[in-house]
Parts: sequence; structure tokens; C-alpha cells
Amino acid sequence: MWPSEKEEENIILISDDDDDDEGESTQGSSVLFVEPQEKSPLGEKKSEELVDEEGDLVVTYCKQANVMPHARHDCTTHPFERRESDTCFPLGKNADICDQCYCYICDKLAAECQLWTVPSLCHCNAHNKSNFWKAQRNFALAGILATFNLELLELDTELRHGGDLLEKFIRELSVAYNTYLRGERMYPPGHECCCKPKLPPGQCNVCSSQNFEVVYKYSDVFELVTRFLNQAEHESPKAAAVMLLGAAKQIALHKDPALLRSCQNLGHTASLRIAVPFLFQRITTRLQRMLVLCDFPKILYEKFIEFFQSISLPCHCYAFSNSLNVLPWDHMSLTTVLKGQNITGQRRQKGRKTYLWEALPVVEARVEKLLEKKKYKEVVRYLRAVKCNENQRLRDLRDLIPFYLCKTGNFLDAAHSLLFPVNSLACCSACRITPCQFKVYLKIFRTGCVPCGNDLQEAGPWVTAGKCSPLRNTVLIKQALKLLYSSEALYRNAKCWSSFIMILGSSDLLEKRGHLLPLALGEPPLGFQENVLAASGNFLEDLKSGVNVSLPSAVFSGQLHHEASLILAVQAVQQMLCCDLPHLTSFLEIVLAFGKNFWALRLLLDHLACEEHILCGTANLLLRDLSREEGTILRV
Repeated sequence: MWPSEKEEENIILISDDDDDDEGESTQGSSVLFVEPQEKSPLGEKKSEELVDEEGDLVVTYCKQANVMPHARHDCTTHPFERRESDTCFPLGKNADICDQCYCYICDKLAAECQLWTVPSLCHCNAHNKSNFWKAQRNFALAGILATFNLELLELDTELRHGGDLLEKFIRELSVAYNTYLRGERMYPPGHECCCKPKLPPGQCNVCSSQNFEVVYKYSDVFELVTRFLNQAEHESPKAAAVMLLGAAKQIALHKDPALLRSCQNLGHTASLRIAVPFLFQRITTRLQRMLVLCDFPKILYEKFIEFFQSISLPCHCYAFSNSLNVLPWDHMSLTTVLKGQNITGQRRQKGRKTYLWEALPVVEARVEKLLEKKKYKEVVRYLRAVKCNENQRLRDLRDLIPFYLCKTGNFLDAAHSLLFPVNSLACCSACRITPCQFKVYLKIFRTGCVPCGNDLQEAGPWVTAGKCSPLRNTVLIKQALKLLYSSEALYRNAKCWSSFIMILGSSDLLEKRGHLLPLALGEPPLGFQENVLAASGNFLEDLKSGVNVSLPSAVFSGQLHHEASLILAVQAVQQMLCCDLPHLTSFLEIVLAFGKNFWALRLLLDHLACEEHILCGTANLLLRDLSREEGTILRV
């Protein structure tokens, strides 16, 4: 629809090129006015078209221009003079405004800007061609978040909330830090004010000549920062990261006025040189975990790290310089290990060997993240390849590698992993497993089922580990005895032997609640028992000496394999009692482990009767158990 002829003929052309060089004409402006042409008497009868000389622009109609809201530097009513960073006074006519002029910094009407012509600020001189004024605008709109080099479009509710909390904390911290810098005046050691009443130091005229000692206690600042860090733990990940990083930058600026005065023996919270590294340790540990566990956008992830690296650390915090150099999940060194393409974590980069090395909090967080996603194979690969500065804690994490292998159904590899260390400098995991863990492993190897959770414990429901079959009976017996022989603590523990006997005397199926089903086995022929005793005696001696020996499959995998297994267990228990009876704390558990298989228990007692001191020692141990566990026996 065409405008009426009565409308005045003006036109506004909006320029979308905001990066032109400065000029005195329309360059750099976002609004261009084209003045109307004077009408001739014959204008009504001619075509209302206006064509520029180059023929690129055709104006088909004109209307009165409406001045839209605009930044002061784009105003066409008042000229604007541009300079990079002049804040002393208004340049030229920059202070003049129209009704639609907006402050470039405050993003509100220029008439409402309180810093429009204030010396040393002068928002009237601000424009979008200056890096200085752009930084001022970003800081005004983003607040403290501008120090993180974040774009305005990257700021969301979480980040702004963290920035608001950080700004409030900085104001409170400034007050506490200034109080700390003033110090506390105290009397010299051994001096007491003799005036009545006693006055505080510095207020007594008699004592005014004394040389007071000024003590600087950082405790109040430490408590304020600690409360702020506690608050950050309850905030969303983005807000918490902003709060932690901002707190780190602030306390890194704190100085110790006492310098190197050794006379001030203060506690770990009152001494700045002790308290600040303690706070940094807490901050960096938390941030390391967050960078691994929280799915920050890649740009935000990198800017958080850049912000920390930009902090000028004092000498007592140099140890934290590289603490946030955390590899992202898509880093080549990490992905090749997780995919199994690099089992050692070692790479050659620019002619130098590099290793997958990470701080302990990062290692723990990665394991936690992978376990949450049930990526047990990746956990095993990562723990076998990664290196850490705290070897003992890393060893504790590696001790669960056999359990994670069981979760994947790789039971044989799990059994071998218990007996072989990850590297030549460490001992095997079998040296450190507890009797309860020993029982859980035997239960897993027997049934092919595993606990539902990620903890190596018997409590809770159990599920089948994929479609993998449990260990064969001969392999189970061999691996269980190797575990007992490899650890003196396990070998001398009655709970381990009772678990071994109970597992061999149970079915390879679990109850609905995850309990083993005990078997009531008939007594095998006497000749069969003698053959098994002879074969198991040689097998046990060779196994103790480290010889790679196997059980005869014809006996221990045949029809009477459960009976043969119990006879072998009787032989192994007898050998243990002959050597380590003084170290045994209970015999009742071993007795009860046979369940209804009384013939196997009688066979054990018959063998113990061959040596009088062994029989007497066992009987005394059993009597002590009965008197101590009378209530348990009555319930059984």
C-alpha cells in the first residue's frame, strides 16, 4: 500500500556495516537520513521515483523520519567526536543529547546516566570503536563476570547468580582484610599494666612509652573465606566455579604485613602464609573435580582455566600454578587410553616421552564419572595407565580393578589381577584384601554374579554379570588357595577358611535375595576319599612352592567334584592348623562352615587326632569359642 501524497517525503536507511572507518559523513553510524526532494508543480503527474547517480538505489516513496533509540555516538542531531579513552572531560559537543540518545556504557537513556559528564568517567565520550570503552561496557553490564572474559551472550542465570554472590563477598572481604592489615597491638611478653583499672594497650598513659608489638591475625579473614567456600558447595556448578575462582584471585592478593617476623607464633588459621595455601588447596581440589564431573561448555571450560592461570600467585602458593591444567575428556592422551588403543598411557611427542599424569582428585573424579556411566572396561584401562603424585592412594583405587573386571564378566582376568601387581614397583592386591572381600570374590567366581552397586560388599542385591560363565571348579580352588597362600593375614584368618569351605560346599546358584544355597552331600566311598587326599596333598605342596600345577580334572570336575573339593579343603585346613594354630583366633567358624556335611568335619577331626598337641590346641580353641559364643550356638 503506497503512502498518501500529503505525507512528507523523508526516508531512513539503516546501515548494517558497523565496522567502517571513522569519517565525518555517515561512516560508523547506524542511521542514515536522506533529505526529501522539493516538489515541482508537475510532480504529481510524474513517477514518484528517486534514482541515485550510480543506479544502485531506487526510492519509490518517502515518509517522515522517526528517530529511534540510539547510542550517543550514532546520534545524527548532535555531532560526536571519537577518541580511544578520554575520560577527563566531555569532548566537543559529546555531552549534548537528543531525546533518544542512550548511554553506551549504562545501556539506558543518557538523560538518566549519572556519570554522563563526571570527570575521570565521562560516559558521554564512550563509543563502540574503542577497546577501552568496550571493556567498560562489558564490565558495567556483566559486573565482576567481565573479569572472566565472558561475552554477554554467554552469561546465563547461574553465572550471574555466582557473580552477584562474588561481588557481595568481595565487599565483605575488603572490610575484613583492612582490619587484618591494621593488626592488633599487644604488650611485650611479661609486661602487665599496673594501672587501676587496667586499660587496653595504647590507652594507658603510664604504659604509653612501652614498645608495643603489633600482631596480625588472619583468622577472621580465614573464617569469612571458609564460609563463602561452604556456600559455594551448595550452588549450581557454574555459580560455584565463579565463586571459587573469584575467591582464589582475591586471597592471592593478600599480603602478610608481619613479613618474616619469627616471634609471631600463630596457628594455621591466624598465619596468612599457612592459611592461604590451605584455602587454595581446598579451592583447587574442588575445581579439579568440577572440571571433570560437570559438563561445562568447551568455551566456558577454557575460560575458567585461563582465568586461574591469569592469577598472580604469591610465593607460598607457587605449588598450585598448574593445578587446573586438567585434560578435557576429548583429549587424545585420554581418549586413546579409554578406548584401549594405548594401554600404557605413554606417548612420544616431539621426540620426548610423555605419560598420562593427573592429580589425585582428578583421578578420583574420572573414576567416579566412569563408574556412574557403568563404563567398567574404561575404568580398568584408565587406572592401569594413569600416573599420580600420591602412589598409595592410587594403589587403593587400583586394588578394585579385579572387582571392575568381575563387573564386565571377565572372572579369570580378575582372579589373575588379584595376584599380579599393575607394575613391578607395587605388590599385588591380594596382600591388602580383607576377609570379607575374600568371601565376596569367591562368591563371584562361584556363581558368576556380582553386587548391583559399585562397592565390593556382599550386602544388597546381586545380578548376573552378562552372559559369562563362572570359573570352573578346578580354577576356583586353585585361585582361592593362591590368595590364601599369598597373604599371611588371610591364611591365618578363620573367616577366610570358613568362607573357602562354605563356597566349596554350596551350589553355583544364588537365592533370590543373593544368598548361597548350601549343599547336603553324601559321604563318598572310602577309596575315593583316599585317592583325593593323596592327590590334594601333592597339589597343595606344589602350590605353596610356587609351581604352576593343576588339579586332576577327572576327580575335581567329575560327578563327585563337590565331595572332592571338600576333601581338599579338609587337607588344606589340616596343614594350616599344624603350622599356624597359635595364630588362629577361632575354630568354631570353620566347624560351622561344613554345614550338614558332617562326614567332611569328621574327616578333619580324624586327621587332627594324629597329633596330640594339635588336637588339644584345637579342642581348647573350640571350648573358648563355645563359652564366648554361647548365644550364637543356641541360635544355630
